Amino acid sequence: MIEQSQIEAWLREDIGHHDVTNDVPGETTGRLVAKQDGVAAGLDAAAAVFEYLDVSVTERVEDGTRVSAGDELLAVAGTASDLLRGERVAANLVGHASGIATTTRRAVDAAREVREEVAVAATRKTTPGLRGIEKRAVAAGGGDTHRLTLSHMVLVKENHVAELGMAEAVSRCVDRVSFATKVECEVETPADATRAADAGADIVLLDNMSPAETANAVDLLDGAAQVEASGGITHEDVPAYAETGVDVISMGALTHSADQLDLSFRTG
Repeated sequence: MIEQSQIEAWLREDIGHHDVTNDVPGETTGRLVAKQDGVAAGLDAAAAVFEYLDVSVTERVEDGTRVSAGDELLAVAGTASDLLRGERVAANLVGHASGIATTTRRAVDAAREVREEVAVAATRKTTPGLRGIEKRAVAAGGGDTHRLTLSHMVLVKENHVAELGMAEAVSRCVDRVSFATKVECEVETPADATRAADAGADIVLLDNMSPAETANAVDLLDGAAQVEASGGITHEDVPAYAETGVDVISMGALTHSADQLDLSFRTG
């Protein structure tokens, strides 16, 4: 669900106070076309932008659809001025989201070639104001959204450990959360992984460990907690981490480093 206030902010940022450029009379149609292969996402946001401007969305592909260069992702019809005022915001949203979905699908495919059950997840390294769109794009690419907000799951990180100590930081959170909320603890060595599980962590995040260290930590935990590998993992690294037996591979690069999918919007 895209909030109307968010759509208004996007359009206000782009249109400004005196748009002469798009003061074009008449009715027209428009289409958003892929210029390269990828995975489509962000179409719900683009449709919401056009519908806010009273431009009709006549066709659209579903998020998660694999597209090829030349494929039409979205078709619209309405007054030329409103259609033109919405097209750049809509195209930017779809290009950004589709880039995330495409890079996520690539990582998921790489992991599943090694182990079908391993999940590839995003992180909170998202663009302020665009987290919902970026997380939905990850899901469209077959990835896991991970926690959506700080309230979604507790993650005890290095700064919490520095302030309280690992055992105290984990037990403090375990005592305060709802029975429905999981507690995860970030660790930097295989030995600390078992300490985190012993303190009550449901999930242990292995931060910046090599694949060999990660496999060692998985063996030491022996099912005592779910295991997530994270920290600078690239697409090239994914198969090696999938082989370690972790449950989740999380990658900030899915959202903070994905290239935009190249798109073109044409009218008439």
